[in-house]
Amino acid sequence: MPVSPAPRHTEPLDVHLMAVREGAGTAGVEVLLSRRAGGVYAAGMWHLPSGHLDGPHEDVVTAVVREAHEETGLMVDPGDVRAALTVHHRAPAGRARVGFFFEVRRWQGVPRVMEPAVCDGMDWFPLDALPEPIVAYCRAGLDAYRAGSRIAVHFQEPGDPVAYHSAFDRLCLVPGLEAGPPGPRLG
Repeated sequence: MPVSPAPRHTEPLDVHLMAVREGAGTAGVEVLLSRRAGGVYAAGMWHLPSGHLDGPHEDVVTAVVREAHEETGLMVDPGDVRAALTVHHRAPAGRARVGFFFEVRRWQGVPRVMEPAVCDGMDWFPLDALPEPIVAYCRAGLDAYRAGSRIAVHFQEPGDPVAYHSAFDRLCLVPGLEAGPPGPRLG
């Protein structure tokens, strides 16, 4: 009797805009963050402007360009979007997703809150002095970016806080090719 195949595993895809600039004075590199508000997940916490794909017709670059405009008012040329890293994330409630983090250093316009029902603040922060509270998933992506990683796993455990806390840092950087070839396989 043939065995029916297990259902394919599917996870939501989301995109994250890392608009970065050189800060004034000794601030170093700064990143644009927005504060979530209203009845959304992680209200009151800082996060990168982000969102989901609008459906199977939309690619990740088109999605981050769209989200940049919808959430911040910035006009980003797709040619200025740079792949920064990918994070495989699992929330404390157990739902997993894959996030594509994109760096953008050129845009038109001045960032501003475009969706006041779900965002009540927006500001620039030095990458080495991120605000609190910040969503742990977002912080994991920014920490992986600062470390130069191209892919990371951030699987939170049930009971972990949604906000970043160093005692619950679940970030695992996946070595890239620059780490050299893997050793021989055993077994």
